[in-house]
Amino acid sequence: MIDTHSHINMIEKTSVDQVIKQAKDNGIDKIIVPSAYPKDIDVVMSLVETHVNVYGMLGVHPTEVKDWTDDLIDKIKEYSKHPKIVAIGEIGLDYYWDKSFNDLQKEVFIKQIKLANELNLPISIHDREAHKDTFDILKEYNTNSKIIMHCFSGSVEFAKECINQGWFIALGGVVTFKNAQKMKDVAKSIPLEYLLLETDAPYLTPTPFRGEENQPAYIKYIAEEIASLRGISVEEIANITTQNAIKVFEL
Repeated sequence: MIDTHSHINMIEKTSVDQVIKQAKDNGIDKIIVPSAYPKDIDVVMSLVETHVNVYGMLGVHPTEVKDWTDDLIDKIKEYSKHPKIVAIGEIGLDYYWDKSFNDLQKEVFIKQIKLANELNLPISIHDREAHKDTFDILKEYNTNSKIIMHCFSGSVEFAKECINQGWFIALGGVVTFKNAQKMKDVAKSIPLEYLLLETDAPYLTPTPFRGEENQPAYIKYIAEEIASLRGISVEEIANITTQNAIKVFEL
């Protein structure tokens, strides 16, 4: 399997080497690490250069756009020449914490979409309580990049709207939560050819490890839950989502 979104650099209680080993021991072949803060861009580059099964995506998370400077565009362009930089992300809109700089979020989001288009790289989208604006901006400004709706949190209807655009839906640990009926409905209903798996480690740890730090090794619990919801084998979920990840990220 492939963990398509995992902040392994933010895991505090387990070393990166140990995280990668445990992932491999649990059938996780590749891990894609996004940047969130501007300083993460150098960290991600270091990880992809020193670990054979780690790939990276570069960008600035919407809650961190106050630290955006346009010279990051040239830096990301240069780093994206590396064959293991496979996407721009995670980027998008987040209206959950602080709505006071929504316009700046939109401005930086659009800049990063245009950068991804120029580099012909897929985009990992962070969309929290901003479904309409996220959707509208992507429809208007994205011309050629594949879209991954990271940590999808919308309804079945919104998932179908995204899939109608050809976008991929990435599901993580939330789908294992007992009261997460909306995500379970999404997991049951979307076409498998648009499904990706992720952990978003160290956050959103799946059952039965809720309350602990998340890590890529736990992706099997997400796959097991989705397989159970759909009445198919874990192997089928693993195979299809792995092929989807290989295709969308050109691994």
